[in-house]
Amino acid sequence: MESIVIKEVNKRSDIRAFIKFPNRLFKDVPTYIPPLMGDELGLLTDKNPSLDHCDLKMWMAYRGKEIVGRVAGIINYSVNERWNKKAVRFGWFDFIEDYDVFSKLLDQVVEWGKSKGMTEAEGPFGFTDMDKECWVIEGFDQRQNISTLYNPKYYIDFIERAGYEIPCRWAQYQIHASQPVPDKVARINELILQKYHLRILKFKSRKEVYPYARKFFYTINAAFSDLYDFVPLTEKEIDVYINEYFPFINLDFAGFVVDEEDNLVAFGLSIPDLNAAYKKANGHLFPFGWIHILRALHKFTDIDLLLNGVHPDWQKRGVHSIYYAQMSKNAIKRNVRWAYSNPQIIGNEAQRIWDTTYKSEPIMKRAIFRKAI
Repeated sequence: MESIVIKEVNKRSDIRAFIKFPNRLFKDVPTYIPPLMGDELGLLTDKNPSLDHCDLKMWMAYRGKEIVGRVAGIINYSVNERWNKKAVRFGWFDFIEDYDVFSKLLDQVVEWGKSKGMTEAEGPFGFTDMDKECWVIEGFDQRQNISTLYNPKYYIDFIERAGYEIPCRWAQYQIHASQPVPDKVARINELILQKYHLRILKFKSRKEVYPYARKFFYTINAAFSDLYDFVPLTEKEIDVYINEYFPFINLDFAGFVVDEEDNLVAFGLSIPDLNAAYKKANGHLFPFGWIHILRALHKFTDIDLLLNGVHPDWQKRGVHSIYYAQMSKNAIKRNVRWAYSNPQIIGNEAQRIWDTTYKSEPIMKRAIFRKAI
């Protein structure tokens, strides 16, 4: 058998091969969803504003002429400064079921990190918490969505064999979207709205949403500030995410709660299920991928609960129940069958409404892995 050779990725053609590798590796996996090439190029080239405060290196593993693995090494200096650490991240980490391939790729990240003065390695992470992160550790055959990572079980076997441990876990939920809002919850929500002089925004056109786009990400910066490894998004990053997320917004599933001064105090943002459309597009908007996505935005039976949060000044006042109730009413109106959560840190307040108020079930657990180097 030919030996494994690791090569650094520099040329644009190699970056494209880097992006496409998992599409070939997982082409027969029903739950794998190919990302859009344009989105990935935006992250892995100098178009990415996160590179203002991050270093990036990429490598691919070859056996002969065949690509058998890939990995990205990232040093996010803003995260390290905020959390007083010296960590190199691994991401975009995919490989055939061969421990030698896995080990050689991870060693590249570790050695590069050491050369930069890093003392620990962790991942899988992207540049920010808006990027795909954390591997599945339970529920390997469950439904993915377009904003989560797919991985087979052998990834976990290999990373544990390499001595990495879990510092943080996430859970994802499947929620019956047709459930009516309990009368008690509806009454309490109305009392909260009146007591704190809050209101739920109801949008008639997409044009009405965009004035709240930047406020939305400012509230994310505040709401997520204490979550594991979170660092506030920069203005340039916010610009990118507005363009990435807001075109997919369905007005019925933008649950924005504002105070008397029109400050956004809580939010729930969901998008139609785009899984099948992304699989048909197979990584490309053109020539026909955009048609599949456009259709899915208008005709759907499931939704993804993309982002949700409450500003720290308003937490523990029951405000999160308000936007969930609003989206639940609209889900019934639109005959939505299921709602799927994005990964939520286990113990996070946002989960408790699903555990105690609405019928739901955890379908998947995820984790990141860390090791001193």
